[in-house]
Amino acid sequence: MGRKNRNVNKFAQRKREKKEQERNPKEKPAGDTRKHYEDIVRENAAFEEYYKTQKVCPEEEWPAFLSALKENLPTTFRITGSKCEADALMNIVKSKYFSELLNVRLQVEGKEEGEEIKPFNLPWYPGGLAWQLRLSRMDIRRNETLYRLHNFLVAETAAGGVSRQETVSMIPPVVLDVKPHHKVLDMCAAPGSKTAQLIEFLHAEEDKMPTGFVMANDVDNSRCYMLVHQAKRLNSPCILITNHDSAVMPSITVTDEQNPGSTKQLKFDRILCDVPCSGDATLRKNPDIWLKWSTGNGNNLHGIQYRVLRRGCELLALGGRLVYSTCSFNPIENEAVVHRLLQDAGESVKLVDVTDMLPGLKHHKGMTYWKPASKDMVFYENFEEVPEKWQTVVRPQMFPPKPEDLPKYNLDRCIRILPHHQDTGGFFVAVFEKVSPLPWEKDQKETTEVAEKPTEEKKEPPKKRRRLGGYKEDPFVFFSGDTEDVFPSIKEYYDLNAEFDSKCLLTRCYVGKKKNIYLVSPLVKDVVQKNEANIKIINTGVKTFVRCDNKNMMCPFRLSQEGLASIVPFVGAKRRVRILKEDLILVLQNDNPSKPPELHRFTEHTQQLVKDLATGSCILEFQDTESSLQLTLVGWRGVHSLRAYTATSDTVHYLRLLGADFSKYDVNKFKKDAPENEDESEAKPEAEAMEVTEPSAEQNGSKEGEVQSTSS
Repeated sequence: MGRKNRNVNKFAQRKREKKEQERNPKEKPAGDTRKHYEDIVRENAAFEEYYKTQKVCPEEEWPAFLSALKENLPTTFRITGSKCEADALMNIVKSKYFSELLNVRLQVEGKEEGEEIKPFNLPWYPGGLAWQLRLSRMDIRRNETLYRLHNFLVAETAAGGVSRQETVSMIPPVVLDVKPHHKVLDMCAAPGSKTAQLIEFLHAEEDKMPTGFVMANDVDNSRCYMLVHQAKRLNSPCILITNHDSAVMPSITVTDEQNPGSTKQLKFDRILCDVPCSGDATLRKNPDIWLKWSTGNGNNLHGIQYRVLRRGCELLALGGRLVYSTCSFNPIENEAVVHRLLQDAGESVKLVDVTDMLPGLKHHKGMTYWKPASKDMVFYENFEEVPEKWQTVVRPQMFPPKPEDLPKYNLDRCIRILPHHQDTGGFFVAVFEKVSPLPWEKDQKETTEVAEKPTEEKKEPPKKRRRLGGYKEDPFVFFSGDTEDVFPSIKEYYDLNAEFDSKCLLTRCYVGKKKNIYLVSPLVKDVVQKNEANIKIINTGVKTFVRCDNKNMMCPFRLSQEGLASIVPFVGAKRRVRILKEDLILVLQNDNPSKPPELHRFTEHTQQLVKDLATGSCILEFQDTESSLQLTLVGWRGVHSLRAYTATSDTVHYLRLLGADFSKYDVNKFKKDAPENEDESEAKPEAEAMEVTEPSAEQNGSKEGEVQSTSS
């Protein structure tokens, strides 16, 4: 008999239920009034009355504001990866995929001739790497002339070359201004698109490992595995994923650099506080909100939003920066929360004007006046007007500052983005800087000093340990050093230099064979070891070595493509092969692991390089003589062959960068026999793009393997 209340991975369970529903559609139960997005009437009288009263936009802009909200959201994406790969991919996008768009006309209601579609570069995004298309996701998926663009977005998203993300969602990480040495906390991180940006900014200096790190936290255990999936595409040893209620996020202990024998509380240099919200600024993406919107949504969330922001300020270092953001129009969730924090914190934190970091972005300044409302749509000028029955819902802290106090708070430094400004969703952003300890932090310090005086010891009853939800995670077992049982053979085989710190390697098991070995940065290692008993760590480290019990290989571990960028600076010359372009293309196009290309098919140059190379895992390096493009892949020197150890999505990515033929992967789903289920037809290219050609291996994290298997 199974255990009662057995833990279930909700993320994977929802995926299984969705697939089962697709295979065996069931009639809606009585009382189920859900509608398909296209059938939803995009109107809500209470929504219109509320925001007209709040004056979220000038009266003359109201028709344009409302009209934009009723349209589907355009597609946006940004190019990611190393600078040389991003530049090469950007050139391909402009020359190949954007030229297709110039031949497509967008049908607009009321006009006979379709409008021209011009890709729009986001002027405020660093490096010019973000683009917006005047096409919704469904437009791209359903238009046969754009199937190559659709396949490109799917395959490159899987390979990590592209990240699809709503335009306004990209703003908070940009204004957070992350540098490689910063310790960064993302308090409410799932699903992880902003976390991905933070990691990209952290790795701005590509030639060395960042000294900082990103801690990505979420309260929902199942959503944490979405973060794991996002992080895997970025291959960083400097990320830590945790599962906590961010309003009561525990303090983190680290080694004191000034006094290595002691510890100190970690304060973060940068904190992203993208709090849970009513989401009414995402109506273009989530039209079902039209059906269920009410004033109560924002009122109910105000308290938790404030508590998360307050805890974020407590964890922030002096001189540090915190970004508070929501995808809501509601001033109760936005300016009211900001005002409340500024009121409580006094002069210890201040709002920062960051408009100079967002050139070309249209926006409104933060509101300085608003009226809280009860569920019956009655608005109040002050708390004294609120009837007793609504006083638990409409709280005194929700009201705006008095006119004479406005200069103290600078609420006009907040940023409000509305849908009609530049054809996006809506968003709210406020940037804080901490200039001195918070008033209650000073009180806590004084209390601690008093408590440190010798007093008579009192025995306290044992505290009840908080039960953590979700699965019990596998342990993080770090190597003891160069004498770790498997490390000497790895060090010798790959000729690892003396600068490599073997103590930053870890496995996820105490006993049995080590299957996967992960690498973390020294700071992440310190955080894990000092806090594993106090915080629930879901995942950390990038997979660097994978067990490969091959009789022809002297070392039982091969390299992993995921961790190659982190380990390659330490690997000696004897396991490196400087391969020519034509040979690299040959390796990538012949990706069938059971039929790798034999050595006689390669150029004389490559044959000579691998002639004396011992059988087993190696590094294939390519430097383009005509551009700055550099590629580094995990290879395998067989007895009579040479192949690449890459996932199919990575193979397509590299072939695309090399300008080689990848047509066998670029399937036109409209030309294939349509399966019974349209969704299956659209999912197939994604599944193909995610398929891995290398042998499956245990994932990093106790349930990550299950998440990965359902994510495509």
